[in-house]
Amino acid sequence: MGHLEGKTAVVTGGSTGIGLATAVRLADEGAYVFVTGRREAELDTAVKTIGADRATAVAGDIAKPADLDRLYAAVQARGAGLDVLVANAATGAFVTLEQTTEEHFDQTFAVNVRGTMFTVRKALPLLNDGASVVLIGSTAADRGVAAFGAYAASKAAVRSFARTWSTELKDRGIRVNTVSPAWIETPGGTAAFGDEETARAVKENVAATVPKGRFGRPEEAAAAVAFLASDQSSYIVGANLYVDGGENQT
Repeated sequence: MGHLEGKTAVVTGGSTGIGLATAVRLADEGAYVFVTGRREAELDTAVKTIGADRATAVAGDIAKPADLDRLYAAVQARGAGLDVLVANAATGAFVTLEQTTEEHFDQTFAVNVRGTMFTVRKALPLLNDGASVVLIGSTAADRGVAAFGAYAASKAAVRSFARTWSTELKDRGIRVNTVSPAWIETPGGTAAFGDEETARAVKENVAATVPKGRFGRPEEAAAAVAFLASDQSSYIVGANLYVDGGENQT
């Protein structure tokens, strides 16, 4: 029996990368998982990967309140409330301060900050007492990574949300924590570098500087999420768990 047997979970951005790995892990632990993302074809593939009897896909963009309403209507219709919410959906690109446009800034904060805020806000009526909310942050929030200013600032806001919401939701026994990955091997991460050659150069640099000596795997981030989602972490509240190969220790 898994650590989430009989639980209901939502994973935003659950069609690829860390989101998909997390959805698979939560389902393996016994949860029924709702996954959401913007691309229906990838969501369909995700459901097949997770298991059609263990998951439901709801296409949508977390930056659009109506899409969140549709997601939570599907969860409500199942009639079991919500025990685990993983706010994973995010966007990011390498853009220097000089290159930053209003459009880039607004899009980054619309998804990563406002989208995360209302992903959790709109889930409140469904969250069962004692539920676990896991926000996906980033080590970029703690480090001055060049050309990643808007993304880093948005993830700093996510980290702040976890602290505040932990206090606000404590009377319902709802725990809010953050998982902050660093360099994780995902399609979205590669795309952020612009091309395969640049991505390869970055990975070689990471291998030379990170104590673990490599990029992380989505499954390694998913394991941290699963831990915080379960009662194994019952006394962990408002924390920030790094999944970074030791990056923040150097």
